[in-house]
Amino acid sequence: MTASVTDRNGILAGGTWIVDRVKMIDVFPQPETLSNIYEESRGTGGSPYNVLINLSKLGVDFPLEAAGLVGADDLGKEIQQHCKEHGIKTRQLTIGKNSATSYTDVMTEQESGRRTFFHFRGANDEWTGEDLDFERITTRIFHLGYLLLMGALDQPDPEYQTQAAALLARAQSAGIKTSIDVVSEDSDRFPDIVTPALAYTDYCILNEYEAGQTTQLELRDDKDHIVPTLVERAALLLLNAGVREIVVIHFREGAYARTKKGVSYWKPSLRLPVDYVQGSAGAGDAFCAGILLGLHEGWDLTRSLLVGHCAAAASLSHPTCTGGMLSLDNCLGLARKFPKRTLPKR
Repeated sequence: MTASVTDRNGILAGGTWIVDRVKMIDVFPQPETLSNIYEESRGTGGSPYNVLINLSKLGVDFPLEAAGLVGADDLGKEIQQHCKEHGIKTRQLTIGKNSATSYTDVMTEQESGRRTFFHFRGANDEWTGEDLDFERITTRIFHLGYLLLMGALDQPDPEYQTQAAALLARAQSAGIKTSIDVVSEDSDRFPDIVTPALAYTDYCILNEYEAGQTTQLELRDDKDHIVPTLVERAALLLLNAGVREIVVIHFREGAYARTKKGVSYWKPSLRLPVDYVQGSAGAGDAFCAGILLGLHEGWDLTRSLLVGHCAAAASLSHPTCTGGMLSLDNCLGLARKFPKRTLPKR
């Protein structure tokens, strides 16, 4: 039996499950030359993994549940165990007998901080979400990410245009709010894969590059400054393309949110010292976790945006995607410790 809206509680996050293997190197080598690895660490990767771990560390008191596919290998076991340690239900996180868990080798130059990624897509390319029985799932929000990085779900569908859109439509028809996130891919695939999903999305949370690629707008000028009027236009285009409730576009200077009813909010991010930032991987997912927390709890968007920025700031203090996350109170304490940035004039 389908749960009513008032009965629903918690967040189900599905999509890409990745283990990041972060290696600190002296220099990125030219072909056929050698580079030295000074340090190696492991961390979470992929939208649902990062979002759920961050929500757990923020200290939410509602259920968290994982959905996706991992391999019957050591990395798959590591993901399952990590989730259980953080109180995340894994009954929808399937182990594929003939699959290999996705991973990314992140090569980080020690001096410059520049990162190069070698990604193995693995089991994520096989997951379709067909096993999700939304009529029995009682969570309030279903978050799906990353679009463009899920081989099966990015494939065409005769009715919904993509398999991901069909999956989101099933969740919505069961009374579950849907949320999406996108990988920042350098390609022209955004209109074909992201746009069809918008019609079945309640909450669309993208960075300025992803929003620009989807709407075919360049949201920064030739001096790399964000252009507020174009950010507002992009949010409106995303809403007009089908997003049902809220679009949030985030960028290093801040974030902009617009509702379907036409109410909009700007919120600057925190100005962090240069030596505070230890890595930018996962900051967008941390921001997303803060926004989803606010949406789940029914907070006003101003507070949700603040929590998103504070969560992103906490994430930036650590080289892995979730190692820097703090409790909600400690995250909000960063807003008292660091000044706000100045947003560009509209």
